[in-house]
Amino acid sequence: MTISGIRLTAAAILFASLPASSASLLVEAESFADKGGWSVDQQFMDQMGSPYLIAHGLGRPVGDASTEITFPQTGRYYAYVRTYNWTSPWHDGAGPGRFSLAVDGKTVGKNLGTAGDCWQWQYAGEVDIRRPRACISLKDATGFDGRCDAVYFTTDRGDVPPSDPDSLRAFRNLPEPEAVTGYDLVVAGGGIAGMSAAVSAARLGCRVALINDRPVLGGNNSSEIRVHLGGALDLGRYPAVGGLQKEFGPEREGNAQPADYYEDRKKLDWIAAETNVTPFLNYRVDEVDADGGHIRSITATEIESGRRLRFEAPLFVDCTGDGTVGYLAGADYLYGREGRDEYGEPTAPERADSMTMGASVQWRSRPATGRKDARFPDFDYGLGLTDESCHRVDMGEWTWETGMRYNQITDAERIRDYGMLVVYTNWSHIKNKLGLYPDRQLEWVAYIAGKRESRRLLGDYILKEEDMTKHLFHEDGSFTATWSMDLHFPDPENSRYFPGEEFIASTAHVVIYPYPVPYRCLYSRNVDNLFMAGRNISVTHVALGSVRVMRTTGMMGEVVGMAASLCREHGALPRDIYRYHLPELKQLMQKGVARPNLPNNQNYNEGGHLSRKPEIR
Repeated sequence: MTISGIRLTAAAILFASLPASSASLLVEAESFADKGGWSVDQQFMDQMGSPYLIAHGLGRPVGDASTEITFPQTGRYYAYVRTYNWTSPWHDGAGPGRFSLAVDGKTVGKNLGTAGDCWQWQYAGEVDIRRPRACISLKDATGFDGRCDAVYFTTDRGDVPPSDPDSLRAFRNLPEPEAVTGYDLVVAGGGIAGMSAAVSAARLGCRVALINDRPVLGGNNSSEIRVHLGGALDLGRYPAVGGLQKEFGPEREGNAQPADYYEDRKKLDWIAAETNVTPFLNYRVDEVDADGGHIRSITATEIESGRRLRFEAPLFVDCTGDGTVGYLAGADYLYGREGRDEYGEPTAPERADSMTMGASVQWRSRPATGRKDARFPDFDYGLGLTDESCHRVDMGEWTWETGMRYNQITDAERIRDYGMLVVYTNWSHIKNKLGLYPDRQLEWVAYIAGKRESRRLLGDYILKEEDMTKHLFHEDGSFTATWSMDLHFPDPENSRYFPGEEFIASTAHVVIYPYPVPYRCLYSRNVDNLFMAGRNISVTHVALGSVRVMRTTGMMGEVVGMAASLCREHGALPRDIYRYHLPELKQLMQKGVARPNLPNNQNYNEGGHLSRKPEIR
């Protein structure tokens, strides 16, 4: 593998211009050398233009973020901060995410992040620079998710950068991507599906690049989101498929549990031990070069440094969840709920609509370490919570689900923010108004949203309801899905109080027999070198309710890795494996790629299903 021109250390992204009598400097917040208690949030960079720092302190101010910078010249500068008043969709007044900017310890702006209704440049104030080298810092005042994208210093008071994402991207003048070559397969997305695809292919001889936009692996099963694995192993025609999860899967169950339950280090070490897999952590895919239904390369941006890599390979796997690679490559996809007649699905709504299952912001509390820690500030920013509509609980797991009526991609930040808004508002209400849980404090609230549904990329076959309920035979049946038909919908009681803005979900499990899913659901029908694994595979909305749980998506990844190895061996494309090499794929699925004779340490959250039907061969 060759990586040309890549620096191994991250540095602040600085932009300097020196027209005749003016100077300016752009400092990206995510590149700060010392982030203090601030966290890097990359989830919405495709919509608002960049990663940013967020002061996620659960109502307690976080430590300062700081970095050293060099001004292009001395003199008077005007400082601007790109920020967002995140409660503005629900509250007209000042928001809770207040922070300030300081230069060499001197405060320049005190009330940043509390005004405006979109991402915009907020004027902070003037600063006199007597020495070129200076330290700038972000000082959080509330712990309620103030956010900073960038800081801009200019000697020209009228010189303000653009704020819309497209113009701002051009203004930032990001570096040209460096070519990364030598891989047989590039996997985008490091959740359970992506990890499994990468290792499966690697153990069968492929050189694999695994790209993930967070510093940890596991996706929804990481400590950042904390959803436990679901679905059953060791069933179906190919019980060896799924065995990799016995090697890396957490052995303890539960949603919204303490961070160590999700064994992030175990996952990282597991990937690091695979000599044929190179992980690229903190890189987000944001560009695809495709022509005539064929991907030539994908480009990923490093979250903190802005470094860009262009991955060139014969095969790609989209495990992003949102179908990002497929979407950028022009792949056909579905979004929302199909109408009942479209695929003959009795469970589907009568007419198609754009509703999806939502995203969860889970949370938990713990006994307070002291009286001061047990206090929580009053928090009321437009939700309209009452004694009747509040939830008298000390933790929230999957049922705390938002955004079903919004677009899970274009409205993603709003959906996540609403999830945090309801957690803080509810906790404040039950503690300060009802006097509940006087000796408990918030321990953890997710700021990385746990998504369930967005784009679904279309393959040569679209899995639908009758495949699950009628146990249809497919010659290319591959991994076995065991989870019930589990489609979330707004909780009726919550809808009564918050119509159209629900934050609690319900479901009605319809148990089914375990069933095989066709291999044809795992590659794109119109992008010839693209596989997919995860919740973005070729299924209807109804079928997604069953295949979306993570042990099942891990099985998808294993099958895709096997098929990729056959593509490498035969110089073939994903569709060719179905047409010409299906017997070889079956042999690989029968054997599996996991270490042999491992005990099943995943006997939790397997879901209810009917007794196994006799296998049709």
